[in-house]
Amino acid sequence: VAMLSAGAPPAVFIQMAGCGAIGGSIGFAIAQKIEPTQLPQLVAAFHSFVGLAAVLVSISGHLIEASHFATHPLGGVQQLAIFWGNVIGGVTFTGSIVAFLKLAEMKSSKALALPGKDMINIATLVATLGMYGWYIAPGISPEAALYPLLGATAVSFFAGWHLTDSVGGADMPVCITVLNSYSGWALVCEGFMMQNNLLLIVGSLVGTSGAILTYVMCVAMNRGIANVLFGGFGAPKGPAKQVTGVIKETSVGEVAQMLTESSSVIIVPGYGLAVAQGQYPLAEMTKALIEKGVEVRFGIHPVAGRMPGQLNVLLAEAGVNYEIVLEMEEINEDFKDADVAMVLGANDVVNPSALDDPNSALAGMPVLHVWEAKQSVMMKRTMAAGYAGVDNPLMFKDNNLMLFGDAKANCEALRDGVKAIYAH
Repeated sequence: VAMLSAGAPPAVFIQMAGCGAIGGSIGFAIAQKIEPTQLPQLVAAFHSFVGLAAVLVSISGHLIEASHFATHPLGGVQQLAIFWGNVIGGVTFTGSIVAFLKLAEMKSSKALALPGKDMINIATLVATLGMYGWYIAPGISPEAALYPLLGATAVSFFAGWHLTDSVGGADMPVCITVLNSYSGWALVCEGFMMQNNLLLIVGSLVGTSGAILTYVMCVAMNRGIANVLFGGFGAPKGPAKQVTGVIKETSVGEVAQMLTESSSVIIVPGYGLAVAQGQYPLAEMTKALIEKGVEVRFGIHPVAGRMPGQLNVLLAEAGVNYEIVLEMEEINEDFKDADVAMVLGANDVVNPSALDDPNSALAGMPVLHVWEAKQSVMMKRTMAAGYAGVDNPLMFKDNNLMLFGDAKANCEALRDGVKAIYAH
């Protein structure tokens, strides 16, 4: 719209349409191949493109507009928008790449802890402010101003990598919402730079909604927003407690029998269920139990899965009644009255060390108290730690049983087992 009002030649619109068609085709092709469980890393990857676009547009804006800063009435606003749009875009670009690599498990999910991490963050901030002062210095030529702009680009690339890599795996869903907010504010800067109301409105919506979601998730995770912004959360505070003990393994038949003999069952789904696509047989088993008078409910942690709301969508897709899908704060008090608490593919969100080990990387994070049920059953492929890399003492609790195997195969076997018991 802005270009149309400025009288841009038709050739420019043809180029834009061609580029849009190419980009849209590539995006469509990628989306067609993506499984629902891969959406978090896809979102992170797309955020990186938004950040890179902001950087390139900012540098291009400087090359085009810098000669007019001294005489244009909005020259100072454009300078501010170009510089900070470039910085925010740079942080979003490299930060989103790191988030993608972690979510795709192409990189360790453990939090990076460089010596003097906080001083590094302060140094990058001071350096960025110094280059901004240089960039807007009175009388600086457009050519000379390009140096602090490019310097700020390099610093922002480093800052995005360092800040995001300093976030532990369990907290990556919060990091995604922060990067989402950053991408919105980068758009706002571009809107000011290009004097485009549409970019201002869309960027404000994205930035504000991302910031609100970040705040909501930080409250749910018992994390401070400052820790999120400066990459200080999710890191171990000292030697964690050693997790030892003897596990008790169970079978599908035994678990099916327990479920049919229970009056109250709480199911805690996790990312493992999403990967295995076991929601459909699980929904069928739930329906069979409810029809026979068993109270079945689902407990959802705010960061269950790799993205907010992922498990809610998964269960809704399978036809599970939303009225029995409850948030953590709604159901945590009910575990002590439950006969069976069954964990399907979740780990970090049911880890007791978050409450009783102050040196754990999960310390302070609210978790679902499945161990308070009369009997807990944890369904996993192996004894491996969760995404945060923290061992789970729940596996060794006296009232816990382990059911190993693929989540979908086990859910199908449990569904068939429950129906067979009721058939007799």
